[in-house]
Amino acid sequence: MDRRKFIQSAGLALPLSGIIPASAFGLVKASHHETEKKAEPGAEQKQKADYTIRIGTGLVEVGPQHIVSTTTYNGQFPGPLLRFKEGQRTIVDIYNDTDSPEQLHWHGQFIPVSVDGSAEEGTPYIPAHGMRREIFTPGPSGLRFYHTHTVAGADLNAGQYSGQVGPVYIEPKIKPTGYDREEFLMLKEFEPYFMRGGDMASDFLSGPVIPELKAMQDKAEKDSPIKTKGYEVGYKVFTVNGRRLGHGKPIGVKYGERILFHIVNGSGSEIRSLALPGHTFKIIAMDGFPVPNPAEVPVLWLGTAERISAIVEMKHPGVWVMGDLADDDRGSGMGTIIQYAGQKGKPQWVTPKPFSWDYTVFGKKNSPVPQPDEVIKMIFAKQNGAEKGFNRWTINGVAFDMMSKKALFHLKKGKRYRLQMRNASDDIHPIHLHRHSFEITKIGGKHTSGIIKDVAMLGGFQEMEVDFVADNPGLTLFHCHMQLHMDFGFMALFDYV
Repeated sequence: MDRRKFIQSAGLALPLSGIIPASAFGLVKASHHETEKKAEPGAEQKQKADYTIRIGTGLVEVGPQHIVSTTTYNGQFPGPLLRFKEGQRTIVDIYNDTDSPEQLHWHGQFIPVSVDGSAEEGTPYIPAHGMRREIFTPGPSGLRFYHTHTVAGADLNAGQYSGQVGPVYIEPKIKPTGYDREEFLMLKEFEPYFMRGGDMASDFLSGPVIPELKAMQDKAEKDSPIKTKGYEVGYKVFTVNGRRLGHGKPIGVKYGERILFHIVNGSGSEIRSLALPGHTFKIIAMDGFPVPNPAEVPVLWLGTAERISAIVEMKHPGVWVMGDLADDDRGSGMGTIIQYAGQKGKPQWVTPKPFSWDYTVFGKKNSPVPQPDEVIKMIFAKQNGAEKGFNRWTINGVAFDMMSKKALFHLKKGKRYRLQMRNASDDIHPIHLHRHSFEITKIGGKHTSGIIKDVAMLGGFQEMEVDFVADNPGLTLFHCHMQLHMDFGFMALFDYV
């Protein structure tokens, strides 16, 4: 069985107003430290909210005569586009119309624990049939998003399996140029189900398998009393902006247009690829941060929660499918239609040549990074079916305890840390660090610098090193962004001492 069934839709492109300005790693947190005009005590509680979000049941028309009932924001999918301004304080009222406490996580923003949206860090829940007013300064600029951050476990109606995903765009103070218009695409699946096995190969990632790490999993499986692999999640419906392929308007383009695509992988557990026959993607930003070396590639790969901003120059007229490389995913609907003005006919697909995804292509060349103040070593491992049929995940032999929420790593404010991560499993792990960004310094056996992200894919039996500065005090959550992994142990807390 294949866990990568994806049926997508087109249309419903949301216009945005710009990408982020260039910034260096040492300056990327500037908005987090900017001074603000202070209002009178309690005055902000009396002001009208800039945005109101309601969490509740919504209906998503994914295709003709196919309507999905799920938990959404404001009764729609994706949730409403929230447009913030860099450095300008905002007020968001969040109402929870469901019967269960909820968390809304502001993914990729440098904000305090009190509003980050993570119970593991200590953010208060939004009570069932209650509300919270959140006041914070958005930042940094660029493409972010918001989503639920609750534990789903065995409940496929909860957590990131639901429709609780929405885009955030934080407008920069200086609007860049280089494109004519924007299109915003949210990739997301619905109707999940459990299955056995079906792990996704990570051979599209650059870099060799490290035999030592593979040997660690082989030994663990040999010594384990449980030989059967744990449950995985498959899906029946895949969408782009809540629509299957062909259900909704094609994206109309004109010859010579330069379109900036903002793409968010809002999935709970899927890795996505995307190609457009006869065209290339010039990647200018990842996770909202500008890349040092914008480069053109024939295929995009996005781990769960990763974002890519890429310019496509429209110079190959026709009616095309922008879709996933996997024939079954694309054949089931994972694609959106790109239609040139004056062109008609059946949408065409041409499989691109093999392409290896390599983050270092977008980094600085021969530019060493500062030495860290401390190196934190991590080994990620899997225990097959160890938790009521689900795989249990560990970091340095420890599975996260949702009851104690004990910090595993301790930081000192202002210090630069290097996370040396080694994956002793055959799964891909999109690694996410809350309330901070990190700089990739080594991946796939290659050293690099200047690539700033908040999520990065670590392939099976591979290693990756990232650096970050401890400059946002408070409990900080680190985890794999696969819902099934984080729910069953793949999380850890950093604290500042």
